[in-house]
Amino acid sequence: MNAIPSRRLVIVVRADPVICGHSGEARNLAEIALTRGYDDVRILTWPLERLEETGLPLKPLDTVMPYSPGIVVERPEPVGGYKIPDGRYLAGLTGRLVELFTDGVPTVCMSLYLSPHTTAVADAVRTARSTGLPVHVTTIAEAVGSDVTDVVRACVEEDRFGAAAHVLSSYLSQDVCVAVSDYTKHVIVEAAAQIDVRHGTSFASQCRERIDISYPAIDTAAYLHLDPDRTAQVLASRGLEQDGYVLYLSRLGAAKGVDDLIDGFAASMAGHSLTLVIAGRGPDAADLHRHAASSTAAERIVFLDDVGDEEKPHLMAGCAVYALPSKPRPEFTETFGIALVEQMLSGGGPVITTETGGIPEAVGNTAFTVPVDDPSAIAGAIDTAVLGMDGAARVTHRDRARAYALQFDRAVVFDRLFAKVAATVR
Repeated sequence: MNAIPSRRLVIVVRADPVICGHSGEARNLAEIALTRGYDDVRILTWPLERLEETGLPLKPLDTVMPYSPGIVVERPEPVGGYKIPDGRYLAGLTGRLVELFTDGVPTVCMSLYLSPHTTAVADAVRTARSTGLPVHVTTIAEAVGSDVTDVVRACVEEDRFGAAAHVLSSYLSQDVCVAVSDYTKHVIVEAAAQIDVRHGTSFASQCRERIDISYPAIDTAAYLHLDPDRTAQVLASRGLEQDGYVLYLSRLGAAKGVDDLIDGFAASMAGHSLTLVIAGRGPDAADLHRHAASSTAAERIVFLDDVGDEEKPHLMAGCAVYALPSKPRPEFTETFGIALVEQMLSGGGPVITTETGGIPEAVGNTAFTVPVDDPSAIAGAIDTAVLGMDGAARVTHRDRARAYALQFDRAVVFDRLFAKVAATVR
């Protein structure tokens, strides 16, 4: 007979195999929860066939590292048949949450992404309490990048008051409200203020008062003290050499600035003796392949679409430069930059990026920053990082970047966040 758990953590998120920094964040929080007295840790996410249907960039399943024993990943099946045009999967997710909230186990439920995850949690809490059964649940909602660009800001721009009110009221109904950066909070408050002006609501003041900052939780240990022999094996398997390539490793989307990186790499002096490795999947992969094929550096550009979790730190550690020249676009603005922090931890080459969105909070003053939409500046930064720094300067730069990045260690972030939960419960 299984023992009844005493403390449960439920995390609602787009989990692996989705290529997204916050799927990794959910994993990291779950792993730390096992060491903090939670004896029932669950990640609730979407069925694999639904993820494939959405067109989200996904990792190859055989490259996804397993979760630790004690972490259960649930993918609730949809509710209803073909007569329900949409909402079937959301109904399955919400229904499972209701079951977890009413089984008597004290539960903390954290949702990453306001829409649809926080709205599902809010609905599940309301439903659970309406049953009359004992409900012992504390909720955390974390607002991330697409919440700001795809949902809240879009609702304001399109004057869709009802949709905006639904998202914001669900967010504010949670016990603890956090955002992944000061930038994210600022944009949410600004959007809420525009709604208030138009409709006489008071969302902005509530958001300003309620939202705290909780930076993404990163598994720093996965990037520190890498085995150099294993790194050499990974590079050799890809036909690469230590410090012989510029690396981009993230989602392939227009907002990431990969087109500018291709042009900047082609224009750089250092690029003549380096390879540009573009690793990832995403909606703009085909366009970027075409753009690279037309570049004067085409023969020195390599695309990788099958990089796994174990391989990623070694590719980062081996590069001469890591570049992510992100730029603000209507559909997405970088609200933190998890991959940048991972690169800083890996001990590989310096980071080249922009000051878009929340990126300055992720990198501090440890990166080479360039203007958005500026390939010539990227070329100059590549040359400075590769040709303008000797070995001692690179070591100093690496150590300073690592020291800054350690503040985002998953244990540190977890403990700070759950101190807020404890204060709320009291």
